[in-house]
Amino acid sequence: MSDFMTTIVSVAEVFDGPHATPEKIDEGPFFMSISSLENGRLDLSKSAHLSEVDFKKWTKRVTPRKGDLLFSYETRLGEAALMPDGVRACLGRRMGLLRPRAEKVIPEYLLYAYLSPAFQQTIVANTITGATVDRIALNEMPDFGIRIPNLEEQKNVASLLKKIDAKIDCNNRINAELEAMAKTLYDYWFVQFDFPDANGKPYKSSGGKMVYNPTLKREIPAGWEDGTIGSLISLEYGKGLKAENRTGSGYPVIGSNGVVGYHSEHLVEGPGIVVGRKGTVGAVTFIHTDFFPIDTTYYVKPISKIGFLYLKYLLSSLGLEKMNSDSAVPGLNREAALRIATALPPTILIQDFERRTAAVFSKLHILEQESQQLAQLRDWLLPLLMNGQVTAA
Repeated sequence: MSDFMTTIVSVAEVFDGPHATPEKIDEGPFFMSISSLENGRLDLSKSAHLSEVDFKKWTKRVTPRKGDLLFSYETRLGEAALMPDGVRACLGRRMGLLRPRAEKVIPEYLLYAYLSPAFQQTIVANTITGATVDRIALNEMPDFGIRIPNLEEQKNVASLLKKIDAKIDCNNRINAELEAMAKTLYDYWFVQFDFPDANGKPYKSSGGKMVYNPTLKREIPAGWEDGTIGSLISLEYGKGLKAENRTGSGYPVIGSNGVVGYHSEHLVEGPGIVVGRKGTVGAVTFIHTDFFPIDTTYYVKPISKIGFLYLKYLLSSLGLEKMNSDSAVPGLNREAALRIATALPPTILIQDFERRTAAVFSKLHILEQESQQLAQLRDWLLPLLMNGQVTAA
């Protein structure tokens, strides 16, 4: 539909970010990164910090404020998120900003319109393919077409979609807390060695016998042994799967940094673990269902009867991200990873850990499935609402 079609410049001001990178420090205002933009959300944990002196320098052109739409104009084209309240930050490299004109558009609607299939196609149509990165020309962006209806319709549409996103965010927060609970129990038992002793008391804190292990060069509980990761698991190669075959529904397709799509068939029966081989090297992903690991990954095949929940935390603790091979394209050095020495607790203790965390991961799985269904509903509604085929009133 052509009604309500307008241009970006009619509803927002366009600003450019800096074309350089300041010295990064551990604290201070954020120097936002385009990697912090993902699926309409802003994850500042992926952004660096800069000094107060540099903050003043890097905000001379524009200081991001609540309601501004942040977007990438190079490489990760199409990604966008809204600037939250109470955050001091400057735009990072390859990042732009749309400042909504309040009398024309509400920020939430502008974000959904930006993420809609129609505007994403506009970005694709205006993409300049370069030798190193793809980009859009910011000087041309003000003339990009976008559908912006009246404010009442905007509020109705944004309200409906925000409710769906709010439930997804709530599920994500609950899952993060559940994950933290399981991780805390793992650390308590297998790192601090305060698993329950015969009397149900914390083993090490209650004076449990510790024995020096010459292979590990540290003390471990009496009755534990040393071994290698390769004595527990093998790392099997994932299989190539073209991007066009990762759409639709079915089994999750797992890349080096998590789910990258869905496929009608699975390669591995779940539950299971995937480890990043190329790309996000060493990243560990736990999957509840049958799945399809692609060729940028290894999937874990246990050699002994050790549960995947224990292996998930064990593998995450090994620093695999630092074990790049020396090849032209960095990747996880599988042989080196399998040679890592580790303390091996009694099987009965691992089984007890699996039993105690099973309910946590069952709840995680239920919430993940619910969020997936909600995201599919949102993605189905988004183009219909954005082009006026259906209304939210």
